[in-house]
Amino acid sequence: MDKIEKGPKEIFSPDIQKDLLLLEEQEGSVNFKFGVIYMKQGQTTDDEILSNETGSQKFDNFLALLGDKIRLKGWDKYRGGLDIKGDMTGKYSVYTIYEGHEIMFHVSTLLPYSRDNRQQVERKRHIGNDIVNVVFIDTDDSTGAEIHSQFNPICIKSQFTHIFAVVSLDPENQYRLSVFSDEAVPLFGPSLPCPPVFKDSPFFRDFLLVKLMNGEKATFETPTFARKRERTLDMLIKDLYSEHMTDARMTMLNRRAFSDVLADTPKHSRLKEDSRQIEFVRIGQALKLEAIVRGDAPTSLASAGSGGTVLKRSPWEANCFYPVFPAGSILCADSWGENKLVIATEDGVYVVEDGSSHRMIFDRTLQVRQLNVVEPHGIVLLRAGHSSREGKVYVFRLSQVETITDPRSRYELKEHRLERSRGTHLYALSRPGGSRLRMCVAVGRKLLMFQWKHSAAWTAWCPANDTDTVEGFTFLWELLLNENPSMMTVLDGGWSPNSPSHGDILLCVGYKNHWDIVNGRTGIARHFHTVEGAKAHLVAALDLYEDQEVQLLLCYNHTCHFQKLNEDNVTTNMDFDFHWNSVPTDIVCAFPYIIAFTANTMEIRLIVNGNLVHTMTMPKLQLLTSKSDVFFATTAPEFFPQRSEHLSVDIRQNDQNKYTPPSSPNASPELRPLRLYRIPIQSLSRHTNSDHTYVSSDSATQTWKSTDSKLTVPEQPRVSRSATSSPIPPSKGKPTSNTK
Repeated sequence: MDKIEKGPKEIFSPDIQKDLLLLEEQEGSVNFKFGVIYMKQGQTTDDEILSNETGSQKFDNFLALLGDKIRLKGWDKYRGGLDIKGDMTGKYSVYTIYEGHEIMFHVSTLLPYSRDNRQQVERKRHIGNDIVNVVFIDTDDSTGAEIHSQFNPICIKSQFTHIFAVVSLDPENQYRLSVFSDEAVPLFGPSLPCPPVFKDSPFFRDFLLVKLMNGEKATFETPTFARKRERTLDMLIKDLYSEHMTDARMTMLNRRAFSDVLADTPKHSRLKEDSRQIEFVRIGQALKLEAIVRGDAPTSLASAGSGGTVLKRSPWEANCFYPVFPAGSILCADSWGENKLVIATEDGVYVVEDGSSHRMIFDRTLQVRQLNVVEPHGIVLLRAGHSSREGKVYVFRLSQVETITDPRSRYELKEHRLERSRGTHLYALSRPGGSRLRMCVAVGRKLLMFQWKHSAAWTAWCPANDTDTVEGFTFLWELLLNENPSMMTVLDGGWSPNSPSHGDILLCVGYKNHWDIVNGRTGIARHFHTVEGAKAHLVAALDLYEDQEVQLLLCYNHTCHFQKLNEDNVTTNMDFDFHWNSVPTDIVCAFPYIIAFTANTMEIRLIVNGNLVHTMTMPKLQLLTSKSDVFFATTAPEFFPQRSEHLSVDIRQNDQNKYTPPSSPNASPELRPLRLYRIPIQSLSRHTNSDHTYVSSDSATQTWKSTDSKLTVPEQPRVSRSATSSPIPPSKGKPTSNTK
């Protein structure tokens, strides 16, 4: 940089492109090496474990599942640090190719064994330097689950290993898997099913390999490895500079053309320069293609020989969030953080956590008909009652919900009931995280407006002082409508920072066959839109925003209708409607797509012109929430009528991806389980989120956590909301690190 003022020098050597490719490949894990350790029941030290000279038949079957047994001498593919000339690291090893990635396993029983060395240094030299180790525990017929819970990763001493995947085989030939990670390792998928037992061996192999690869990539984000990678990259760049900028390599620095590459060098200087640049690009592309075909680039297709192909995922392809949800009838739900759902059923209210089991927090005496998890303010809102006349609004702190161990009944919740909310049949919220959170409650024809007294910023700065529940809501005003509303939307565009009083709040209120815009300051209701025809089925009123103008998407019957509302509350028809093939029950807007949910289909269209993009048939389909990602419930995929329309459970994309074992295909229709699925909003809206919350330890010693039982909840981005709310205008996202 001290010579930059003299003008940068362009390097015309094609060799630098090879070096830059190698530098790029240092930043992406192309090939992997994992340790595989054979452990007998009752062994507690690494000396005992690594002294197992041979494995059992169960272990040999497990190795055969992982990959192929190969002869190391003369091996010409990825060797993972093993000797391929003189059998110094054993004669055989296990190798496989998965999705273009070469994987070499360091198998403890195949590495050199020394009868005179109790510590088995040769085995520790490889296994102790693997970031991820698989521990196969050879158990008897009855203690598989107990052995997993008793496994202590500290028994295998290594400063380098950050993740242990513990595997055992039960008497029914089902694999059980547990994963232990150093606390500094961020979350990585796919999450384990509950229980973590796999009946299908090939499916277990796919799950395990992806879990291992994602674990190694996640470990690169730990402070220790991040600093090492930074120092390594710095060293490589300096070496690259010294190699191409020293006097010994200056042979091509001052040449203005590829005279040794171009067959016929043009005489005209401009043509000469153009030819040089074209040839430079051609050589670079050829080198890149050669690296890809060879399997040395991050986009490697080393598996192409066996028919492997790269398939681009559809943005609406769903991940299985929870394999089998027991409740038969889901009334409402909302997402909580990145890995939780709060689900209300006829049997009670549950917290469902990805990678863990569901737990009941309220019993069936509290029939919840509507709920919202308002994370910016740390509260949960519930509308509960056996009928609309008995409906009441309850307010809880998220911290209170987290501590519930035994289900609570409605008789214990009187202090959480909001005053004046008796008889509530509907409520609507403004967009959380704004200047103020507002809630409009409908009690028959009466509208009550409440406002949360703290801003989201205040809650973020003073979380210890924000402990309010019902007392946190302040009553603002009351209005009387001409008839009972069937839906409401609080319009955030109805006020500005210059006039943030409660009187400027606007509501879009839907009735039997029309919508009105209600002004909170004057109480005047202006007609907005009427549904023509004898039968009207109102579905949703979503508030969108364009150039600071409120634009409402009104959905009714088969139709979606756009209409604008300007600053003077004057409506403007946009003369743009589009129609669904089936009457939807819920609508989700995730630009550029709009999704309609019916009882058994999901229909996806473009919001700009209404063109149909895709339709999926899914029995017992029900939208749960779309506050952040889109969550929905349906029966298990093997029950879908057409194979081409199955939701993929075996998904390979990033660390939010989930794998779960299939349910029994012989179940009767009445017993078909509900699966909970998630469509990442980043895939639909092409947004990315860089907000990650990592579990870390300040201790010098390694501490461990089970990555699939105790998860840290990252902060959720506000991207989209469902038909009961409104989508948020797109915001600029930050790139996130991808995992396989």
